[in-house]
Order: sequence, then C-alpha cells, then structure tokens
Amino acid sequence: MRKIAIYGKGGIGKSTTTQNTVAGLAEMGKKVMVVGCDPKADSTRLLLGGLHQGTVLDTLRDEGEDVSLEDISKIGFKNTTCVESGGPEPGVGCAGRGIITSINLLEQLGAYADSQKLDYVFYDVLGDVVCGGFAMPIREGKAEEIYIVVSGEMMAMYAANNICKGIVKFAEAGAVRLGGIICNSRKVDNERAMIEAFAKKLGTQMIHFVPRDNMVQKAEINRKTVIDYDPTHTQADEYRALAKKIDANRMYVVPQPMHTDELEKLLIEYGIAN
Repeated sequence: MRKIAIYGKGGIGKSTTTQNTVAGLAEMGKKVMVVGCDPKADSTRLLLGGLHQGTVLDTLRDEGEDVSLEDISKIGFKNTTCVESGGPEPGVGCAGRGIITSINLLEQLGAYADSQKLDYVFYDVLGDVVCGGFAMPIREGKAEEIYIVVSGEMMAMYAANNICKGIVKFAEAGAVRLGGIICNSRKVDNERAMIEAFAKKLGTQMIHFVPRDNMVQKAEINRKTVIDYDPTHTQADEYRALAKKIDANRMYVVPQPMHTDELEKLLIEYGIAN
C-alpha cells in the first residue's frame, strides 16, 4: 500500500487535482482511499457526485466514540473509499486536531488493514501548512510519498519551497520523501520550463504538467471528476497520464529547498518578476 500526501498553496487546485488523479487510478483498477484533511470537508465531493460527506469529527460529536468504519466513510467513484476529517466548530479549537483524530480512528477501525486490499491511501492536506496537526501525515509516517501541486505563480512556488523545508525536517527521522512536483497550470508565461527548472533545483521532477482547461470547472459544477463527467475529453487523458506516472514513479528524494534569493532569481530569469 502506497501512502501519499498532496500538499500545495491554498487555492492552487490541490483537491481538484487529487480527486481527478484518484479517479484515474481507480479507473486503472486500483483500490484507493482518500482522507480529506481540510476542515471544509471538500476533498471527496467530486468522487461522491457532490454527496455531503459526514465528517469524522461530526460523527464523533453526534454519535459518540462507538462508531464503525462504515459510519465515517462512503464509497465513491469506481469503489474509492472516501473519508473527511472535518474540524471543530468555527472559532473553537485547532483545525489540525481533526486530522490526528481521524487517522488514529481509521487505524483503530482497521481501515488500513490488509483485508481492505488498498493499493493507495491519499491524504489531501489543507494549504501549505506543515506544522501541528496538518503535518501529521508526514510527521508520523502515515504518508511516505509527497507530491506538491504548484503553478508558475510566485506565491505558489514560495509555498512549495517552504513545504520542501518541512519535508527535509521530517525526512531526517522517517521515510517521508518527495515524489515530485505537479504543475497545475495557470497559463503563466514560460510556466512549463520554469517549473521544470524549479523541480530540478529542488532535486526532484515535474511529474506532470496539467494544462488549464475550462472542462475542469464544468465537471466541478456538475459535481464530478473530469474522467467521470466526460471520459473522452482531452483533459481526462491528462489526469489519466498523471495517474499512470504516479503509479510508475520510483523517484523519491529528500528535496533541496532553495534560498529565497535563489528562488527570486529563478522567477526573474523566466520573466515572471520583471
């Protein structure tokens, strides 16, 4: 079972990219569980056709601790298992606590047991936070393979670089490694070349360049992944390609984060900061 966490700047399209990639893996016949680690609980809605997913924390509040795996999970597209950690009521408590509670409960209920026959577990983690509860998937070895969603926008690259600093810290004590950079294009000038250069500087790979296409938004409005909504569309093939690359990937590294000055020079070199 491969344990993967997806990180990236808030608003970069991380949850959309994760769900579409999972759809590609599921279409390949892989058994996948997705654990949403965002208090908004929107990490599985496309796989569930928009069905409201009761969160782990809500279920525990409403029903107490005597719950089953079926109480906190739902089956989505192509037999994917979908779980949403959820969070505290607004303004109360630490949102990262939901992740810790959820993962511990999933372990207790046997969600990761061999009997589940999982090929993959994906953790879709809030924004670019790599501290506290949000770092749990990599801090405690729950996820050993990290992919960072980025674009050619300056702040997205800053965030990715900071996430790499977090990976380095936790790699010292565990097996966590960076599997690659996923470019979710924003049609920035020289974007593909810049992200390839950025990945090389980090000592990793740009595992796939996902072009920007309005079909993604159209599928989201219809509460589906692109593969589910329009399986013949070229954008569906992009997510299939990304899924296949992740499935075949064996390049796992401890990244080499860039100094801020070096990152800014890269941005200037490719004309973004001019």
